[in-house]
Amino acid sequence: RLIPPELLFTTIITVEEQMKGWLNAIRQASPNPGSSKLVWAYEGLKDAVGYFNVSNVLSFEPEAQEIFVTLRREVRIGFQDLRIAAIALSQGGIIVTRNRKDFEKVPGLQIEDWTAQ
Repeated sequence: RLIPPELLFTTIITVEEQMKGWLNAIRQASPNPGSSKLVWAYEGLKDAVGYFNVSNVLSFEPEAQEIFVTLRREVRIGFQDLRIAAIALSQGGIIVTRNRKDFEKVPGLQIEDWTAQ
């Protein structure tokens, strides 16, 4: 599927998750000589920062917060996924994910799985 880059977006929640993951990898990496994990983790962090710097990142705005608060009472999925869903609903967007199991629980949310045949 060919989608122009200007029509693809990610969320600030995804940025948060990626940054936490790379920072955690840095904290856990061995600083010992011969271990390449620390170098790998810092390179991953640098690459992620570069990627998100040129990506269209959707914010968690007041409307998304209101939707999130409402959904928390109605839908039982992880808070991060619920925040992503709230952003998509507030923007009228479509979530592209393989995680249909959780996102299908969110009323009115449009989802697509580009890995499905």
